[in-house]
Amino acid sequence: MDANRKRISERVIGCAFEVSNTLGAGFLENVYENALAVEFARAGISFGRQQGLSVSYKGEFIGQYVADFLVEKCLIVEIKVLSRLVAEHEAQVMDYLKATGLSVGLLLNFGTPRLGVRRIVWGHDDNQAV
Repeated sequence: MDANRKRISERVIGCAFEVSNTLGAGFLENVYENALAVEFARAGISFGRQQGLSVSYKGEFIGQYVADFLVEKCLIVEIKVLSRLVAEHEAQVMDYLKATGLSVGLLLNFGTPRLGVRRIVWGHDDNQAV
């Protein structure tokens, strides 16, 4: 596995801090999403925005959900703009990971003066280290 893939979550967090430090808190979620897309592109990080991902149950397709970002086809990024994160927000990302079979997600909160970052891990797979 190349070092770039291993470090993708660190690179994404760096982009998020750049956005947070530049814009501060107080904007709506779509402003931070747009700014993150600019930072990802400038950093050479491949991503899909508002990425529809399939949810299956016992091998059957049962619906879709939309992730804010799917980065490098291996990392889910969910953006919030809240005064604080609660367990339900982490559970949302965990459910996304379980539904897709991915192992790592980032929950980014731009709603406070200091960027909130939570790294959510489901399962463990050395081949998907991000």
